[in-house]
Amino acid sequence: MAHTGEGLTGGFLSGFVHPIRGWDHVAAMVAVGLWGTFLGRPAIWMLPVVFPLVMALGGAIGVMGLPLPGVETGIALSSVVLGALILGKAQLPLWSAVILVGIFAIFHGYAHGIELPTAANPVSFAIGFVFATGLLHLAGIGLGRVTALPRGAILVQAAGALIAATGTGFLLGVF
Repeated sequence: MAHTGEGLTGGFLSGFVHPIRGWDHVAAMVAVGLWGTFLGRPAIWMLPVVFPLVMALGGAIGVMGLPLPGVETGIALSSVVLGALILGKAQLPLWSAVILVGIFAIFHGYAHGIELPTAANPVSFAIGFVFATGLLHLAGIGLGRVTALPRGAILVQAAGALIAATGTGFLLGVF
């Protein structure tokens, strides 16, 4: 529903609710913060910074109307893959984690970008969706902090499993 453009005619508030209305965005963006926390420094801040920067590039591609095949599949796969990496406690090198998150950010940005031309204030809309994305990353970081608690790593892995299952549901068209 977040990708239909339905009701997205305003500025900041419309942009802000765009990623929050779509559970596919919520799952992936929380996963970025969660995985960054799991990977530790400098990934804890680098992944949540890279994602919105590259997402802006994807948004620009959407605004220009350039074709990007498989956008919905890419968005769903972002949750599947990131959730599975969290579940499996994958410790990828920072450079590969950044590239992977960046690839997924392009798809999320494109979905936001195709809405920009219909927004009453495209700049406010863009600021809104970047701000919401940052808050979702922070939510993931906050959730990731439970790893310091006894059995906290198990809770984080369970969150990864839930994120991967959600992405699988989107991929299969269940949601």
